[in-house]
Amino acid sequence: AAAMLGAVRRRWAVYKYRFVPWLALNLRRKRRSVRYVPESSQDKIISDEDVFQTLLKIFKALFVNDLSRQAHILALLPETKDKYLQSLSVKQKLSKVECSSHQRKHVFSPDEILFNTLGFTVSRDRSSLVSAGTGVYVTKGFVPKGTVVSMYPGTVYRKHEPIFFQSLGNPFIFRCIDGVLIDGNDKGISRSVYRSCSRRDQLGPFQMSDESWLTAALQNPLAVGQYVNNCSHEKSANVCYQEFDVPEDFPVELKQYLPNIVYSHDIESHPRCVVLVTLRDIKQGEELFSNYYTVVS
Repeated sequence: AAAMLGAVRRRWAVYKYRFVPWLALNLRRKRRSVRYVPESSQDKIISDEDVFQTLLKIFKALFVNDLSRQAHILALLPETKDKYLQSLSVKQKLSKVECSSHQRKHVFSPDEILFNTLGFTVSRDRSSLVSAGTGVYVTKGFVPKGTVVSMYPGTVYRKHEPIFFQSLGNPFIFRCIDGVLIDGNDKGISRSVYRSCSRRDQLGPFQMSDESWLTAALQNPLAVGQYVNNCSHEKSANVCYQEFDVPEDFPVELKQYLPNIVYSHDIESHPRCVVLVTLRDIKQGEELFSNYYTVVS
């Protein structure tokens, strides 16, 4: 009985920040951890353009690092192929020549690409908070204030779309300001739904989203945001959620790194992403903490 009660308490400790009645009762008490947003347009720590350029930068680096595996995509995009080949450094071009001479070209891991591109790495590990389960840490490097440090992956549901069964006992559902929901659970029904939608939207060799966040081998090393824990009195928030709609001109060859997919196929809708932006400088070894809820006044 004691073990069962302990399990219930641990689950509640994680889930309570998603439970509306609990939030209503604790807003005044938890005011320090709540971010009030007068208007949706003001829910921006950094500009959408900054978010866009950061994602382009890391995604392009991931793509170039793995050009040999992208041959089937580049064959359909000759102009894009020329652009990426021109962006390669002399060293990389020499490595490509060596590779053709049956010498192995070094391919960096996604974490190495993240560090070489943005100057830091993030990873999942046991949280420093008691009974909090998994958390996210800056494992290498330094993250300046106002930097995109991770992304919240998952299936994107509009307000009218069914998510009841996926939501049962699910602590990974993020609610956007406009009522859009993102299910960041990598297990059970949620996992199956994401994979089904992702494969549904694939256009020939072009993948419209990234499935690797469902596994331990991440293609996009930023896709760990669903494991960032809520702040506490001892651990104040050092990152904040920011919503970002992927623009129409987002390069099609880079969509394979987006860790979000829309539940209902609609060519007129823009995929919603949520990024986590640093509120202060964060040093190596620090755990990321945010607030699970945003109040629109």
